[in-house]
Amino acid sequence: GDALGAVPSARWLLDRDMDVSVLSATQLRCVRHGGFLAFAEHFDCRMFGISPAEASAMDPQQRLLAELGYTALHASAQRRTTLMSGDDGVFLGIERPDWALAQPPSARSSVYAVTGDNVSVAAGRISFVLGVQGPCASIDTACASALVAMHGGSSAVRGGECGRALSLAVSLKLVPHGTLATAAAGMLSIDGRCKTLDARANGYARSDGVGALVLRPCDDGEGAALLVLGGSAVRQDGRSASLTAPNGSAQRTLLLATLGRAALVASEVGCAEAHGTGTALGDPTEAGALVAVHTRDERPAPLVVGAAKGSVGHNEAASGQVGLLKVQRLMAEAVMVGNPQLRTLNPLVVERLGSVSSRVLLSAHGTSVPRHTVRSSVSSFGYSGTIAHAVLAFP
Repeated sequence: GDALGAVPSARWLLDRDMDVSVLSATQLRCVRHGGFLAFAEHFDCRMFGISPAEASAMDPQQRLLAELGYTALHASAQRRTTLMSGDDGVFLGIERPDWALAQPPSARSSVYAVTGDNVSVAAGRISFVLGVQGPCASIDTACASALVAMHGGSSAVRGGECGRALSLAVSLKLVPHGTLATAAAGMLSIDGRCKTLDARANGYARSDGVGALVLRPCDDGEGAALLVLGGSAVRQDGRSASLTAPNGSAQRTLLLATLGRAALVASEVGCAEAHGTGTALGDPTEAGALVAVHTRDERPAPLVVGAAKGSVGHNEAASGQVGLLKVQRLMAEAVMVGNPQLRTLNPLVVERLGSVSSRVLLSAHGTSVPRHTVRSSVSSFGYSGTIAHAVLAFP
């Protein structure tokens, strides 16, 4: 495709027009790390009927979403001609765009600037280029955005608002402002690793992420590569220690609500994809909620807990999408990957496990699971307090 509106080389240079004097030496070391998507500037604009001039003004997130959204629909046997004027829905998880800050002042007066970096347009453009007329929404609930978008899409399909829903999420770090702010807040790991559940947990590493999946009613005899959404739920932390602090009680309520919607008991879920950012407060709180819910009754096998962030960093708005895609792939291969950064369990996690430690497996190694019988859950918790959870299985 055409390379248009190129993202600055190496994304950004920290010492260019940025005041970092407020950061300590330790915080400056934290901002050296990140997981970035290569070739984010490439886009086949002609496929979507977009002029080069407009494409050059578009946030690269919009470009990637158009390409991956159509790719997901194409993989589910849909074609452009069949989509036109259909009732397909579009539900997008996305945070504030960096693109506007990355543009020189001269580009901000372009006729395409107002739509090029607008969050609401990011979802609307997908519906426009595909010609679909179902419900369409961009959703920002911070790190829970992807799962909240998926929950909205599945609710629309189940409620008959649309026959299919395209669920997408994206997060590209195009300017350093967010990284500098999270470093100043003490959220980032000094060595650029999300050490989920580990005693060395010291924050997370920011990384790019983008993905798309199609939600539709399940038919009998579906292919093995597909997953069934048993149930999902979205709630809020409410009043906790601070605006951004997790709430273990709210997390427990969320997990139980999801199980209720899926008509399951906790012992029927064999694997859990944790939010697991690798923070000293968040990991023990999440572990406590998982233990409280999943060890209430005797289990046929331990709950296997993993977290993609230990491998790819924290994709923020797209992290739930990464979790869903990880679960789909690994359940198809009958193995759940453990936590690659796990060496020694966080003592606070050990404390929450207590006498039920044999019922929860927090392994650094891959663990075989019985294919087609296991169910897996995925969690995403936003620093805004919005929390989401989903339970999946094979058909």
